[in-house]
Amino acid sequence: MYPRESRALKDLLFARRHARGSDVWALRDVSFGAEPGSAVGLVGRNGSGKTTLLRLLSGIVKPTSGRVAVGGRIGSLLELGAGFHPDMTGRENVYLNGSIHGLRRVAIREKLDEIVTFAGLEDFIDLPVRTYSSGMYMRLGFAIAAHIEAEVLLLDEVFAVGDEAFQRKCFGKIFEFKQAGGTIVFVSHDAASVERLCDRAILLKDGVVSFDGPTHEAIVAYRTQLAGERNPEERSAGLKEWGGDVARVERVRLLGPDGDERMQLLAGEPFSIAIDIVTESSVAPPRLGWELRDDAAILVAAGAVSTDELGWDDDTRTLPLRFEAERPPFADGRLHLRVDLTDESSETQYHSVDDALVFVIYPSDEGRGLVRLEGRWTHAAELGIR
Repeated sequence: MYPRESRALKDLLFARRHARGSDVWALRDVSFGAEPGSAVGLVGRNGSGKTTLLRLLSGIVKPTSGRVAVGGRIGSLLELGAGFHPDMTGRENVYLNGSIHGLRRVAIREKLDEIVTFAGLEDFIDLPVRTYSSGMYMRLGFAIAAHIEAEVLLLDEVFAVGDEAFQRKCFGKIFEFKQAGGTIVFVSHDAASVERLCDRAILLKDGVVSFDGPTHEAIVAYRTQLAGERNPEERSAGLKEWGGDVARVERVRLLGPDGDERMQLLAGEPFSIAIDIVTESSVAPPRLGWELRDDAAILVAAGAVSTDELGWDDDTRTLPLRFEAERPPFADGRLHLRVDLTDESSETQYHSVDDALVFVIYPSDEGRGLVRLEGRWTHAAELGIR
């Protein structure tokens, strides 16, 4: 890395002392193998070397030392819309990307309709891709990567963009690829996606392998690295949970008025939120904070409570809690619950979970909007108003 980029020959000749670079090891002594039909997850903080490792596997960059051997054709989706020409149509970019992956034009033509249908771009395939949204970019890029009949699939944060329906479709396609004997290397900050797809995960830290083994253990070690942070930068890439080594929140559930577990409610219907706070050793009473946000991430409600007021003592290892909402004001919309477990002063973060619950409120009358405004209409004369 150089302190500033040299843009002229003069800089190289007369400012060499100021332009001297320093070595940064993006990856060092990283060794692993993946058998056909396996799915390996790569997890770690931003800058730990995950994307660099995928670029080595795909042949985009060459290793300084050591070797990389990949058997068979590689399908990769390392960057949103990588390889797309913005002024070319979606159809033309399918042919361009297919040729980059080594496919003949005849083979691409046979797959074209299937790719377009999978991406859901039938009405937009002949428009320039510069007019596409980020979700349309991702859908087309994934559809191409998933249909080129590769033996190895490299995926980097491919589910950070896109709606839930398309994510489910992507997972279905990836599982088909895996069951057919394909090999997958998957980078994601979304622990649920990694655990769902991969039997094994590699945790990278500062360019070296910190852990290589069962996926769940790798995820636990990764969350421990993030313990103590309120808002890690990895949240924007899909991170939903971190911390949990000192104390943690478990079994977050939405309960209806009859006590059954729900994912949706009618407007005005009473509900409860049930959670367990768990620790393996003696901990001072933690503080539980919560936030409810809508789909636009606008804060709807928030609060915090000390477990000291709820029965926590030195012998507590599991504390079941329940929040009762007898007259909820919500009218219509989807709500996302975040929970934070901290020390009493809220300075030390123990455990944080984004989207600990996601539930839907359906309108029960003609009211619209997120909040039900209670009141009644009357004739102004009844109030003595003219």
